[in-house]
Amino acid sequence: MTMFSLSAPRIFDGRTWHEGRVVLVQDGRVKALVHPSDVPAGTTEIDLGHGMLVPGFVDLQVNGAGGVLFNEDRSVEGLRRLCAANFQFGTTALLPTLVTDTRQVTRSALDAGIAAHAQKVPGFVGLHIEGPHLSVARKGAHNPAFIRPMDEADLQALAAARHAMPALLTTIAVESVGPDQIARLVQAGGTVSVGHSDTGIAGAVLAFEAGASMVTHLFNAMSQLGNREPGLVGAALANGVWAGLIADGIHVDPATIAIALRAKTGPGKIFLVTDAMSPMGTDMTGFTLNGREIIRADGALRLADGTLAGADLTMIDAISYMHKTIGVDLDEVLRMASLYPAQAIGLAETFGHLGSGATASMVHLSDGLDVEGVWVEGERVIG
Repeated sequence: MTMFSLSAPRIFDGRTWHEGRVVLVQDGRVKALVHPSDVPAGTTEIDLGHGMLVPGFVDLQVNGAGGVLFNEDRSVEGLRRLCAANFQFGTTALLPTLVTDTRQVTRSALDAGIAAHAQKVPGFVGLHIEGPHLSVARKGAHNPAFIRPMDEADLQALAAARHAMPALLTTIAVESVGPDQIARLVQAGGTVSVGHSDTGIAGAVLAFEAGASMVTHLFNAMSQLGNREPGLVGAALANGVWAGLIADGIHVDPATIAIALRAKTGPGKIFLVTDAMSPMGTDMTGFTLNGREIIRADGALRLADGTLAGADLTMIDAISYMHKTIGVDLDEVLRMASLYPAQAIGLAETFGHLGSGATASMVHLSDGLDVEGVWVEGERVIG
């Protein structure tokens, strides 16, 4: 057994702040938060000296990072590099995300995810399959040539993959996936999110009643809130489902973010996603997706026609934006980046907090919210 302790002036356990406590870690898990005098003799003690220790961030939508785009590199080694590229920004658990592609590409992505879990790739906790079962009317940057309704083979492949990894999130549009299919995916243990859909509130509610529990990148690529038709935005705010948010000041106006936070009905919360692409953590100026060039400029990623194609965003930048620009209390922003997404995919027993038994994935932040150290399952990977 290996044991060490970490101390900082402030520790956030995912729910509340603590002072005068240390995190006791044993074999990659949090054993307890204890008073320094209760640290067992012989334990390696690490005093971080300043700043705060918080749970590692959980990102449910990462298309790429470190030069790797999941659609283009569906190998276990590619997933390993993609996950590791997120560590420097505080994300310690993530769902690599495949955007709409061919049947063959989707199948190989699922196989890669199964293998990555079997090989215990650090940071990998499952996959997010975003499409191809979307609405062409709200396709965003997804290639319309690949968008199609879900069939039995698609459903069976997703269900089988879910049993071979901790979490499987699927973004669907109600135009392409029926309530019975949603129910079967959920019964298989998957998490279903509604997105890239032009549905009205009635169609969205039918999906929620069938078991869909989330909405993908709130406000983007979906029917908007109107005076006579609340759309998918209104349905998300009013029906207690979880909702991902790209907080970069480009995808959603800050005033709209503030309004949504005030309007959101629980128990599901709004949580942060990056929707990052391969340039994350690199100096790349562009890349190719489905044969189309995407340009990185002015803090955004866009197709030649100006359509946003993912985001040029890290989780720590999203946290800083929500706290410093939107004015959300830091503890709530940290929950939006850790506890809430873990809860949304059913992994909150071990991720998103620093309670007893949790995975010892932690981030040391300066008071100015710079990432100064990162631990993944008890191993220091940054700092």
